[in-house]
Amino acid sequence: MINNTNDTIIKDVVSLIEPILLKMSLELVDVEYLHEHGRFILRIYLDKNGGITLDDCALISKEIDYLIEINNIIKNAYALEISSPGLNRPLAKKEDFVKAVGSRIKIKMMSPVNGSQNFTGRLKAFRDGTLFLNIGDMIVELMWLDIKKANLMYEFDN
Repeated sequence: MINNTNDTIIKDVVSLIEPILLKMSLELVDVEYLHEHGRFILRIYLDKNGGITLDDCALISKEIDYLIEINNIIKNAYALEISSPGLNRPLAKKEDFVKAVGSRIKIKMMSPVNGSQNFTGRLKAFRDGTLFLNIGDMIVELMWLDIKKANLMYEFDN
């Protein structure tokens, strides 16, 4: 149920909260506005050095909820969820991909590349908006602007 209204809400929320989060030394990882199980959810993923705590989530939740309400960004009822990005952290910004070089990632493209939309491999490099993904014995080049969704893949120690 993603549409232009949802995209506008996400952009407005990001513009509103990002400066405040930066002042609090919190990184805005991702924002989702979606309809699940009959209700609207605004899900905000945050991180900071040392990880985000439940107290951080509670404090930010009150602050963000108030700001969204007084700025009248979301007209309908919604649930606000503040969360850490978790082990399979989403990758969205260029900086996310720079940090992820050397890690295993999973990518879904907006349209097929070499006949596939889904890729999993080790990110070898990220240069000039291009990801160089090592999949088996080959390197696949993917354009950052054409990525629909990307996540780190947590690797368990043997």
